[in-house]
Amino acid sequence: MTIRVSWRLSVTHHEIHEPSPPDSSAHPSRWRILAFLGVAQLMLILDVTVVAIALPHIETDLDLSREALTWTVSAYTLTFGGLMLLGGRLADLVGARRVVLAGLLIFTVASLVTGFADSAGMLLGGRIAQGAGAALLSPSALSLLVTLFDGDERNKALGIWSALGGGGAALGVLLGGLLTAGPGWPWVFYVNVPIGLVVLAALARMLPHHGVAAPGARLDVLGALLVTASSGAVIYAITRAGDHGWLTATTGWLLLAAAVGYLAFVARQKTARSPLMDVTLLVRRPVATGTFLIVMATALMIAVFFLGTFYFQHAQGFGALQTGLLFLPVAAATMLGADLTGRAIARAGARRLAVAGLLTAAIGMAVPALSTHTATVVAGTALAAAGTGALFVVASATALGQVAPHESGIASGIVSTFHEFGASIGAAAISSVAAASLVGDTLSGFTDGYVLAAVAAGAAALVAAVLTPGRAGTGSGAASARTP
Repeated sequence: MTIRVSWRLSVTHHEIHEPSPPDSSAHPSRWRILAFLGVAQLMLILDVTVVAIALPHIETDLDLSREALTWTVSAYTLTFGGLMLLGGRLADLVGARRVVLAGLLIFTVASLVTGFADSAGMLLGGRIAQGAGAALLSPSALSLLVTLFDGDERNKALGIWSALGGGGAALGVLLGGLLTAGPGWPWVFYVNVPIGLVVLAALARMLPHHGVAAPGARLDVLGALLVTASSGAVIYAITRAGDHGWLTATTGWLLLAAAVGYLAFVARQKTARSPLMDVTLLVRRPVATGTFLIVMATALMIAVFFLGTFYFQHAQGFGALQTGLLFLPVAAATMLGADLTGRAIARAGARRLAVAGLLTAAIGMAVPALSTHTATVVAGTALAAAGTGALFVVASATALGQVAPHESGIASGIVSTFHEFGASIGAAAISSVAAASLVGDTLSGFTDGYVLAAVAAGAAALVAAVLTPGRAGTGSGAASARTP
């Protein structure tokens, strides 16, 4: 599930605050270009939701282990998040137009390969390639958008871009159910192919040729590999613990290796000529708090869809279409929570709304933990989704609203990166705790999963009460955080 508030406003400060229009006059096809870029972006957003609905069918047809099933979600989000800043830097180096077209081509071909998958290896390889394509496409598409538009038109275009997150939530759950129940689960991937080819042909014809945004930039490939590999080690350790135990030596060594990798990444960012991110931002209270909240929001959101999908289809025997329809209240509640919070944050302040959102999520997750009935699961997860929708807004406004204008781009890139990492970690943790129900006939795993999510949200509320600033900033980050 990929609801994004202030969704990927930028990856580097070159993209938002120092645009370089190709001409003195606006590009005549800018709104058509926005439409095609928006369709491409929507495919990336949908690619978690539609797959979540199809997971039980993929598991059965390919005879996937629980670990492989978890990686079907995590491989995409981990690669997407880990390489996103690298994709933005590449757009600076060789030009956003080339990177958009390359990313879209990779994503489209990878979708075709993933649909043809007849084994876990082929499926996960395709998902990794999809994530790599998405990491190239998303930041470079936004770089083009802010170059093509200026002034009030840019604000309107960014509003449309941000709204794709909310629309994608509702569309994804329904589309995933329709495709899985109809032509079959491979079509949740195949559907990207004709759309991708049409968008690729249109953009190749319409996109202007720009000069590069940062001719002196260099690719910090080592930094991208370090942060991605370290996060992969964490996710593998958590996923493996569901079958082999949380206190095993292997789990400990994997987590230690991840910690060393993260330290190496920090050291690398301090010495690289063109670092992927300014790691000093992460120690600032607003950015650190916003990052924490976005990780919690996406982890809880993935927990809602991961547990709910398997509960409805495994335990209750519902079809994919019925499951998709049952998730529509969840998608609607997420958008409602985000919208109401966006309207109230200036008056109520970030701290109150962060705590309220997390407590709402905790209460919502506690409902199905106490009663695994279809009605209570839908009602509880919808309530939890409203709370997480609020968190997306607070996280964005907190992290982006209180940084200097020249830092807001990279701060947004950091938040967007941790958005994907939160989804990966959430899928791994929930899968491990709910392992008994994912591979067996008992409901105890589902109950344990909802209990974990409720406890995690409650504990996070205590942390948020201490760390979150009382008022969100009033800068562009806060302003743009109103639309999911």
